[in-house]
Amino acid sequence: MTGNGARWIDQCIEEYLPNCARCVDSFHVVGWANEALDSLRKEAWRDAHQELKELKRTVKRKRGRSSLKDKDSITVHKAEIKASEIKHSAYALGKAPEHLTNKQETQLAEIAVSNKRLYRGYLLKEQLRLILHMDDTDEAKEELGKFFWRATHSRINEFKELGHKIRRHEEHILNTIRLKMSNARIESINNKIKLIIRRAFGFRNVDSMIDMIMLVCSNIKVPLPNRPIGEPAT
Repeated sequence: MTGNGARWIDQCIEEYLPNCARCVDSFHVVGWANEALDSLRKEAWRDAHQELKELKRTVKRKRGRSSLKDKDSITVHKAEIKASEIKHSAYALGKAPEHLTNKQETQLAEIAVSNKRLYRGYLLKEQLRLILHMDDTDEAKEELGKFFWRATHSRINEFKELGHKIRRHEEHILNTIRLKMSNARIESINNKIKLIIRRAFGFRNVDSMIDMIMLVCSNIKVPLPNRPIGEPAT
């Protein structure tokens, strides 16, 4: 049985499917890591933005030679770039390295230099993602232990909490790796349904919504007047 980490799923399995192996889908585990990383990114951006505001106030109060003003303007410009890189780095931080664009690779390189704490969070997220792609359950268990230690000793609250969450669900995550279970197809259909509803600006009744979902997401054959029944949708 695969799903997210909700406790009610555990309770239902214990009551109705006691012999079922509980799996926590990799999609949701990576989602937890991305949520922790994005929370850290927002915190880093707030700090960088506040630093920029204070720097601008300091420069504004200064009076002196033009050479000093030039140095100050360079410092302010660097602080602006730093804040902007962090603010617009959500996609670069969330993507797998092999899918990054050249611009996103540059963003990550800048963050690695300018905000080591945020970059440490990114490396922890990547470590967890790679563990979920492993084939050997024993090796994965060992790597999860290493991840737990690094996360809980990272001095980053978001990843400390994530480390403990992963430890609580460790058995279920290892079941996912062992059994190769995935919610990918279900999540894909869920996203299609959300898109159908958004594109229609909602439906007046449930039946209309179900009809449209069946039309788009199933292989239902729709008979048309004066035409043979069409091929199943692909």
